[in-house]
Amino acid sequence: MPKLSSVLLVDDDSTSNFLNELLFQDLEVAERLLTAENGTQALELLTQPAPTGPPALILLDVNMPGMNGIQFLEAYRQLPAAQRTAVIIMLTTTMDARDLARLDELQIDGLVSKPLTRDKVLDMLRLHFRR
Repeated sequence: MPKLSSVLLVDDDSTSNFLNELLFQDLEVAERLLTAENGTQALELLTQPAPTGPPALILLDVNMPGMNGIQFLEAYRQLPAAQRTAVIIMLTTTMDARDLARLDELQIDGLVSKPLTRDKVLDMLRLHFRR
């Protein structure tokens, strides 16, 4: 199975990022793994030229200090279309009804409860990348 060009993990919890990186490395589904601890760092990564192009998949935490997941999505939607090609999956433990409504408006590709597991990642790949 061909690998995704890159995956961007955005979570303020460095342990979650580390464990998610290990999971993706174990599954061997991406050429490159990127991590950011908030929306601002994620946007900076997305606006820098990358040899593999923009990420194919972004896993985004909702609640983060600074620029949270919803604020990131609002800013992401303002990027040029060529930089907005990723499948975006929100990762969360709980969701406020207002947040869910706003996420619906921002047209995310999915919502997955934490923690990520092998089965959840494989389901995402089957659903969004036909793998």
